[in-house]
Amino acid sequence: MQVTEGFDRERAWLVAAVVSLLALVGGSLAFPRTVYDRFIWQYFWGPVYADAHNARCAINSGTSVELLGSSDACQAAIDRGAVVAEPGYTPVSEVGYMAILLFMLIGVLYLLRRLDVGREHDLFFAMVPFMLFGGALRVVEDAFDATPAGVDPLVTYPWNSLIISPVIYGTVFLITLAAVVFAVKLDAEGIVEDSNRTLTLLGAGVFTVTFGYLAVLAVTTDYVSFYPQILLLVVGISTALAWGIYEGIERFAPEINRGTGKIGFVVIWGHAIDGVANVIAADWAMALGLPFTYGAKHPVNRFIIGLTDGLLPPSLASAIGTSWPFLVVKLIVAVGIIWLFDERFMKESTRYALLLLIAAVAVGLGPGTRDMLRVTFGI
Repeated sequence: MQVTEGFDRERAWLVAAVVSLLALVGGSLAFPRTVYDRFIWQYFWGPVYADAHNARCAINSGTSVELLGSSDACQAAIDRGAVVAEPGYTPVSEVGYMAILLFMLIGVLYLLRRLDVGREHDLFFAMVPFMLFGGALRVVEDAFDATPAGVDPLVTYPWNSLIISPVIYGTVFLITLAAVVFAVKLDAEGIVEDSNRTLTLLGAGVFTVTFGYLAVLAVTTDYVSFYPQILLLVVGISTALAWGIYEGIERFAPEINRGTGKIGFVVIWGHAIDGVANVIAADWAMALGLPFTYGAKHPVNRFIIGLTDGLLPPSLASAIGTSWPFLVVKLIVAVGIIWLFDERFMKESTRYALLLLIAAVAVGLGPGTRDMLRVTFGI
């Protein structure tokens, strides 16, 4: 009975995926200007297209796409009602990606059951190197954008779109999935003793190769630099904050940590990396030796910075910066996440709980690693 129910749920998931895809394709064919141009293209593919061409924005006229390099020109196009897509995220796209993520997590859950893995916490820790790899891989594309005129980047359009957000999430997911299947196969055949340990080594390997490529660019090119103080500060401050918060919870409210254990520390650490990297990039980059600062791309981050800038007196804002509330929010959210995963949930729905925790860390550690390494290499 359980096998039949499991199969029915898997089949229902596949049907839902196919129906959703057909609805989008059918809607795009029947109402191209409304469904495709003003929804799929404007909020999902257009930002990737503009980013892949290192443009300020892209304009879809219905028959052609125009790339613009000026913020004023992009704003003028928006004012006249054109279909304009800018690199980065919008509230619409973030909600869409969240829905896709939750739907895909269910599919991955069914896959893990098929492979009979994911019942041990070791799977969570094995995923961490792949999250670092995803962030580093995104910086590789940033390096391609920084390539000066007359020098061809290693990867050009359309292939570079595979490592641009949010497409890169799918790329890293497929690489990680292939690694999981490979590690499980080696374990099943007796070639390795622990599939999770093998998976950890594979993740560390792809991250090391990607980081190494960035290091080579820093040594051999003029458009990629190296600021080790950024890497040391982000990792050091994030680790200190995460450990302090985790140990504080362990001492004063140990029931919060009881379900996740050491996983809770990684959850806090991953979101601390994201928060600290954003604070340093936005407010302290020049003070730490970089020739420029960085702006926030995510709507939530931009909203928090704008709100802080409006509330604080200019003299105080210039002294302490305006990005630090984002770090506070990230840490509060991280603690809230581990609070939700109590002992009962972790024991009764181990696979699902681990998948949710992996996703919760990935959406912090992946972008955080990208921001940290982008500033570290001055891209």
